[in-house]
Amino acid sequence: MATRTENVSLEDLQSIVGEEHAREAAPEDAIDGVAPSFVVEPGSTEDVSELMKLANDRNLAVAPRGGGTSMSLGNPPRELGLILSTSRMDAVVEHVPGDQVVRVQSGIRFADLQARLAESDQMLGVDPPEAGNGATVGGIVAANSSGPKRYRYGTIRDLIIGITVVLADGTVAKAGGKVVKNVAGYDLAKLFTGSLGTLGFIAECNFRLHPRPETARTVAVELPDTASAGAASQAILHAQVVPSAVELLWDGETRMIAVLIEGIPSGIEAQAETASHILGSFGEVSTLGDDEAGSSSPPGAGDDGVAVKISAPPAELAGVLDSTLGASSRLGVTPRITGHAGTGVTYVGLSGGDEGARAGVVEELREIWLRRGGSVVVREAPPAFKERVEAWGPIGTRLDLTRRVKEKFDPRGILNPGRFVGGI
Repeated sequence: MATRTENVSLEDLQSIVGEEHAREAAPEDAIDGVAPSFVVEPGSTEDVSELMKLANDRNLAVAPRGGGTSMSLGNPPRELGLILSTSRMDAVVEHVPGDQVVRVQSGIRFADLQARLAESDQMLGVDPPEAGNGATVGGIVAANSSGPKRYRYGTIRDLIIGITVVLADGTVAKAGGKVVKNVAGYDLAKLFTGSLGTLGFIAECNFRLHPRPETARTVAVELPDTASAGAASQAILHAQVVPSAVELLWDGETRMIAVLIEGIPSGIEAQAETASHILGSFGEVSTLGDDEAGSSSPPGAGDDGVAVKISAPPAELAGVLDSTLGASSRLGVTPRITGHAGTGVTYVGLSGGDEGARAGVVEELREIWLRRGGSVVVREAPPAFKERVEAWGPIGTRLDLTRRVKEKFDPRGILNPGRFVGGI
C-alpha cells in the first residue's frame, strides 16, 4: 500500500518542531524495505502531541524510533509515512537515589543512563543486548528487551513503575508514579511495554532501581552433550546458589553453561565455590574473564540469515537444543545458539542453506514449541523471508483481545500498522 503523505508537507512538520528538526527521509530510514516520507525529531511531549494530532487528522502512518536497534523486529509495516525520532528527548527528568527511582525521557541512551546512575552506585537492573549499540530506554521498553540478568532482576516490564505516552489522536496519558508501591488505576506502563509502538508514543518512563553489585564472578562448565546442558542448568537453578544469570553458549566446539554471581566479595567466594562444585559433576569447570563472560550475546541474522528467539520452560533446555540441532542438520542449515538458560529464552542464528531451508527450520521449531507451551519469534530476517514466515507466529485466543486493545488506543490504525502480532 502506498504511503498516505499527499496531505502533509515538510513545512507542516517544521512548523511544529522547527526547520532543522524535520527532513525528508533517506534510504537508510526504511523499515524492512518500506520507506517513509519524512523523519521528525520532536523535542518534547507537547511536540509529539501536536505531531500525532496532525498524523491522525491526515491519516498518516507513524513509526516511533529510538536508537534503531530493534527496527528489524516484527513484520514489515503495511505502510509508513512518518518516523518520529526520540533523539532530542534524552534527559534524566528526576533521579531520587534515596527512593531508588528515576524518571527519564524515552530517547536517553541506555548506556548513558546506566553511567549516570553509577555515580550513585545504582543501576537499572536489565542488560539488553542492544545496549552497547546505542539502544534507547524507550526502544527497550517498546521491545520489552532483556538480557542475562533477567533471571535475578526481571524484565523491563517488572521494573517500570510509571509512564507518559502520547496516543494516536495526540492525547497525553500518564499512569503509575514515582514510588514503587503505586498500584492504583490501570497499569498502562506494563501494557505499553512490548507493544512495539503500536499503541502510542512512549515519552517518559519511571523505573525502580537496584544497588550496583560490588563484584562479580562467572563460573562455567564445558559440556559433552545436550542432556548435560539441561541437567547442569537445572542443578544450578535448584541449588542453594543465587545467580544473577545462567547462560548457554552452544556454538561449534564451544558448549557451555556459565553462571554469573554478583554481590559482596565474601559472599561471592562462597557462592562461586558452591557453583563450581555442582557444575564439576558435568564437565571441566573454569572461571571466565569479563571478555569471555560476555560472549553469549544473541546471534544476529547476518546478510541473508535468520535470527530467532525460542521461549520454553527452563527445564526444556535439552529439548530446545535437540530440536534446533536436529532440524538444522536435516535441512542443511548451520545454527549458532546462545541463551538465558535460567529463564528459558534461547536465541538461534541460522545461516547456510537456502531461504526455503531456513524457513523450514523455523516452521518446524514453531510447530514443536507451540505444542509444548512455548513460542518461536523471528527477531531478524530479510523482508522476503518475513513475507514467507510471519515474524511472531500464532498467539491463539489472545489475538482477539490484542486486536480490541489496538482498536481502542489506535482506531485509525496509524501506529506501526502491520508490524505487530497478527498483522496488527
